[in-house]
Amino acid sequence: LGVPVLTLGRWLIAGGADIWQFSEIGLALSQTLTICVIGGVATAAAAVPIAWLSVRRPTRSSRFLEGCYYLASSMPGVVVALALVTISIRVMLPLYQTVATIVIAYVIMFLPRALVSLRASIAQVPAELEQAAESLGRSPARALWSTTVRLAAPGAASAMALSSLGIMNELTATQMLAPNGTRTLAMAFWALTSEIDYAGAAPYALLMILFSLPLTLLLHHQSKKIAGR
Repeated sequence: LGVPVLTLGRWLIAGGADIWQFSEIGLALSQTLTICVIGGVATAAAAVPIAWLSVRRPTRSSRFLEGCYYLASSMPGVVVALALVTISIRVMLPLYQTVATIVIAYVIMFLPRALVSLRASIAQVPAELEQAAESLGRSPARALWSTTVRLAAPGAASAMALSSLGIMNELTATQMLAPNGTRTLAMAFWALTSEIDYAGAAPYALLMILFSLPLTLLLHHQSKKIAGR
């Protein structure tokens, strides 16, 4: 940890005030946060039914479905991106290089991260609470929402944080699938380091570290809460 931080500090000092191009940095930061929020929410939402089925209805089909998601996420980002490029060009051309396509890629790649947190949270909610809510006249969907979903909210927050952390640093799929003009922190950092402009890339690296810290602290807090400490 010390070596990267010291190296980053050295390049920040060497670059001075000239490396802080606030208009470009602000644009990259806003686009990164937008993509992280959209992708994190979508990934956590997609993980809810799968996590619920794996805990409440652990059948062979649910385990197979969960395994498929783990298998898909193990593929490199370039493989997922190329698959989505092929599908969008041949079948759904209007979706090519849109926010929808890149969000689908994020869901495929980071869904297991969300599943881990949500499964742990849902497993801690007694199934009897849902049954009691249904016995009081609530529909299964309302019973699920008022009991399990609400009590598993800390796990959902952890799922969003884990997904957003991965999305913030993701590069390959973002470059291939994001709409034209998109420039995230990771993309800007990669572009500048490719030009051997390490001083110019240092502010982007610093921002990625700084914005990862709150999410890391949230994950630490939620993991302690889930563990019952």
